[in-house]
Amino acid sequence: MTGLLRGALACAGVFVIIGLLAFGSFNLGHMLLLGSFGSSAVMVFTFPKLPFSQPRSVVGGHVVCTAVGLAALALLGPSWWALALAASLSLALMMLTGTVHPPAGSNPLIVFLAAPKWSFLLFPTLSGALILVAVALVYHRACREPYPCSSLQDRITSSG
Repeated sequence: MTGLLRGALACAGVFVIIGLLAFGSFNLGHMLLLGSFGSSAVMVFTFPKLPFSQPRSVVGGHVVCTAVGLAALALLGPSWWALALAASLSLALMMLTGTVHPPAGSNPLIVFLAAPKWSFLLFPTLSGALILVAVALVYHRACREPYPCSSLQDRITSSG
């Protein structure tokens, strides 16, 4: 597959997932979008072989970081040092759980800026991340690319 075609297909994937999440958010009465999902979509559709783009990292990273942000805000209040602590603890927990997903690192910032309720963990965080991964699974199967990549061998043999 040429670079131009691969790029066009990645753009189509990003369009589909962001469009689907936006449509759902506007029409279903539940927020499904986070700002960090834009970066997640770029990673999942452009670099699907990276460990950071695997479903475990996408879903786990978003849930961990949002939960840490919500807990820090609730326990420590809206201060600069609480936000900094939440961001650093989010990374530590992602590393400990094997769910590092760089875009999710912005979720504590989003939480501190929006000051949402705990339901934010379900809508939009968990639901949006699960939808993103589900669309990525269908997309990559349609493009005949392995996703998720469960091993280094999958990443090497499909890198052509």
